[in-house]
Amino acid sequence: MKQPSPARGKAPAKARRKTREEINQEARDRKREKKHRGHAAGSRAAGGTEQQKKGGRGAQGQDPRIGSKKPIQLGVTEAPVKKQQQPKSEKKMLSPQAELEMLENDDRLDGLLERLEEGETLSAEEQTWVDEKLDRIDALMQQLGLSYDDDEEEPEEREDDLMRLLKGGN
Repeated sequence: MKQPSPARGKAPAKARRKTREEINQEARDRKREKKHRGHAAGSRAAGGTEQQKKGGRGAQGQDPRIGSKKPIQLGVTEAPVKKQQQPKSEKKMLSPQAELEMLENDDRLDGLLERLEEGETLSAEEQTWVDEKLDRIDALMQQLGLSYDDDEEEPEEREDDLMRLLKGGN
């Protein structure tokens, strides 16, 4: 008689293989369980969850529906008035008198005019800037009706008139 060798232990019994029929049945069961997940049909309108049915105090006053409760006006009673946006200009609109005073008190313009009187030459950029400012001063003076006539008056009176114009007096 042969005796089993002590070196080998007993191997666990092999698991029995499932048949195709058993595998198909398990799959059907899983599908059926999956199908019945979720809330019952009409649960939102029916009255809410089980916790609310059990008698939760604070939960009874809450509406189970999601979303804003703010009332919406359905009819248009008044058309809203839209303000037209005016394009913003770089400069604030000043009256001609205020703009003339601002140009007459401009330190940069005074400095460049002094340099011209001394006989210095200005760069092209500075010269164009001075010409633009002097043209603007002439236009404002014509617009305000201020002018000085070089031919009719005596030299002393012209200097007084120029000083009076620069000071802003009439």
